[in-house]
Amino acid sequence: MSITITNTYGRPHPTSESNATHVTGAPGYRVSMTATLPASDARFADCVTYLTDGEQDLHSRPEGYGLIFLESEEHSATYFGPMQQVRDFDAARAAGEGDSWDHSAGFFVGQWPHGKGWDDLLPPAYWNMAQAGGIADGVGLVTGFAHNAIPGAEVLVYEYEGKYVPDGDVHKLVTYHCTGCHKDTHHDSGHVHENTAPFARRWAARQARQHITQAVRLGLGNPDQLCRPGEGDEMLRVVNAVAKDKLGLSYNPHPDTEDAYCATKGPCGLIRELRAGIRPAVFRAR
Repeated sequence: MSITITNTYGRPHPTSESNATHVTGAPGYRVSMTATLPASDARFADCVTYLTDGEQDLHSRPEGYGLIFLESEEHSATYFGPMQQVRDFDAARAAGEGDSWDHSAGFFVGQWPHGKGWDDLLPPAYWNMAQAGGIADGVGLVTGFAHNAIPGAEVLVYEYEGKYVPDGDVHKLVTYHCTGCHKDTHHDSGHVHENTAPFARRWAARQARQHITQAVRLGLGNPDQLCRPGEGDEMLRVVNAVAKDKLGLSYNPHPDTEDAYCATKGPCGLIRELRAGIRPAVFRAR
């Protein structure tokens, strides 16, 4: 079954012909950061391992590398070139001369490296950045897709600040939310990611696409797929009934439908604030 996923936010990305969830590239990238990695750096040997462990040995500069890190909402790439070239590139950008450089002087690899050496070299990097006009670093929408099985619904990928437990630390996180089924991924293992680099946002966007393709392939009524609208309505009605009985209340302490609950206490409320350019309160802080 061929499934086309349409962007509602962010730029469309090319995907594999056989797999609509696998993004293969981007129509445009931004330069997120640059760095130089001289051979004298203690991390150099570990970083070079990344270039020599694959099918071909890409290591070609024993003196060190100049690095340019590019990303889109769902994809990333790294340029490896001469250190002086990257120093000149930084100076040209600072002078307002643009983001172009001679690509033939080095080579690109898909995505940003990570692992031993690289994790110490690269600071956390978010799609939404305050210095570029974002709400705050790591807070905002990343991309969104129209839901093929639920007219008018979207599956949105967003960066946010949240706690796993009320008295715990605040984390920079990224996940997705379906406005058709109101799935709350925050306590669903494997669907919330520490938001430190493009691969975390790439994975969240992949899961958002999978959410849609599952619903299309298996059907909304199939229990083997995750998009199940209205599943929480009965639970909310039970919780309200028990609370009214035990606490002697004359009103429902919670909205009695999933969509209403999500709009006031869940991700839909958080997303509404992100769309309005408001920095939401830390999610699940209490």
